[in-house]
Amino acid sequence: MSRFAPSVLRTLLDEHPSFLTDAPDLAAISHDELIELYDCLYPLVEQQMWAVPSPDFEAWLAAYQSLFREQQSLIEQAGQEFQHHFLIGIPVADRPAHVRACLESIDQQCRLYGYGGRDADGRTARVTVVVAEDSREPKHVEAHRALVEEYRGRGLQVVHFDLPEQYHLLQAIPEAERRQVERLLTTQPAEHFYQKGQAANRNLCYLKLRQLTQDRSRSLYYLVDSDQSFLINRQTDSGEQQVAALNYFYYIDRIFRSADVRMLTGKLAGDPPVSPAVMAANFLDDVAAFLGQIAARDPHGACSFHAAAVPLPADAAYHDMAKLFGFDAQADHYDYRCPLTGAHDHTACLERFTDRLHAFFYGEHLTRKTGFHYTGSFMELSPARTIYPGNYLVDFDGLKYIIPFGHLRLRMSGPTAGRLIQAEIGARFASINLPMLHGRTATADMQTEFRPGVERQSDAAIDISDEFERQFFGDLMLFSVVAWLKENDLPGLSDGARLQPVVNRVEADLLELYAAKHHAVNARIAELERWLEAAPPAWKGSLALDKLAVFLRNMQSNFGDASPAWQQIQSPSHRDSRKRQIVDALMNYRAERAAWDALITR
Repeated sequence: MSRFAPSVLRTLLDEHPSFLTDAPDLAAISHDELIELYDCLYPLVEQQMWAVPSPDFEAWLAAYQSLFREQQSLIEQAGQEFQHHFLIGIPVADRPAHVRACLESIDQQCRLYGYGGRDADGRTARVTVVVAEDSREPKHVEAHRALVEEYRGRGLQVVHFDLPEQYHLLQAIPEAERRQVERLLTTQPAEHFYQKGQAANRNLCYLKLRQLTQDRSRSLYYLVDSDQSFLINRQTDSGEQQVAALNYFYYIDRIFRSADVRMLTGKLAGDPPVSPAVMAANFLDDVAAFLGQIAARDPHGACSFHAAAVPLPADAAYHDMAKLFGFDAQADHYDYRCPLTGAHDHTACLERFTDRLHAFFYGEHLTRKTGFHYTGSFMELSPARTIYPGNYLVDFDGLKYIIPFGHLRLRMSGPTAGRLIQAEIGARFASINLPMLHGRTATADMQTEFRPGVERQSDAAIDISDEFERQFFGDLMLFSVVAWLKENDLPGLSDGARLQPVVNRVEADLLELYAAKHHAVNARIAELERWLEAAPPAWKGSLALDKLAVFLRNMQSNFGDASPAWQQIQSPSHRDSRKRQIVDALMNYRAERAAWDALITR
């Protein structure tokens, strides 16, 4: 075997001798020692990349990526077989634009960092992607299939797990076993085998990932959502920059080789991972603050809403009930950051702001996106309690730890499953600072993007009542589990007589909390309606104020006293029905898990 020439590494050490004051002779050390030397250097380069300010970020990033590619070449030349094979599952329903962005980011990861190398046919040797179809519209199924073929042509190993194959794989399970796990998968018939829900589709994807597994001891299963990308958002003087600055596969591979971890999860940057149902109060606070600020400005004056130096909000700043999850209180409001570039005035700024207001109902938050924050070593783990359904990994044995209760179609399934899994495996469920970029919207009009629980009518009305209802009862299920585990063990969930009073107590607390937020939201809506009626003369008659009026009507219809979701939450009979479902699901959790465990790991 010829001697490897580490030109990128040598150049880095020559230009920055302080990195290693006692640098070894690169020509004299072994391949294994040389591989470890790269591992030692990455944290030092990262500190330079993420220094604040970092005028040389792009140069450091280019060197960083080159180092990884060079190390990978060394690994391949040495014939090392220690790297894990990543099988990435992407459940998707009617979202071609999102799928393209997600696949593009994976392809970039493989090209920029080179993890796992390429096989003899030029395909990614240790990264395989499964696009798990759940679309209702045939045109979207075909668009997803075409994207799979496009990225296969680029060398990315990617498979389209279509609806007929899913149904066949489900039916291949012996009937007696299938009946035991049907609530974890689905009971939908072949002619209606679409939009089964994220949990059911993800669990079906597990079956396909298991089928593709070649070496159980060297396989990791990475579950991501189609509206997420292997990117982070970096704040610059000119605004946010989306960049492939994290080598996800490298660090996760090392963690699973060096730590006793069964499940790993990472947070999200960018758009909030929660429903607008629990963001309305703080969003309206920010809307009111911005309108108050811009009303005092000259409509034709140069835009003054480009405060790029102000840090992006911290964790959970978007959540009206962040304290429930242990986060500190946030600022009274966050300022709007105008994304327009080039010369423009306040009129253009206001038009852009009001043009995006309706995106709030799809989960976008104009003022409280989460930014990436470098906190040190990407090898550092912390205890986890929440599964982020669009960013988590398991090893083969970890395929047991699914996100259950898909038949209920409730939100907060990830946090609920996380509490149950934490109670079962403790520290082997861990979190890492490798967030993915979350983008709720991929097209300007959002007309082609499916979002369960959100309906848009032709008259610009948007109805999120279904999502709102699923949010309240998802919270009820989550915090019932939290309350139960504070005083009881996991197996005890099967005792419905003891569980029911816990659910009832949590229900009473949530009703009080939701009522307070309901009052705050409606008070702010009324305040904004008064602002609109008395808007400054300079803004009267503008298209922007027309859009603001439509937004407020949608807020009133979704959050007012007469809104369908609020009526359901206030209905004792509806709550009783949902509580019966929740208690039944929790009581049967262990039995369904036992059946699933036997199925998935045999």
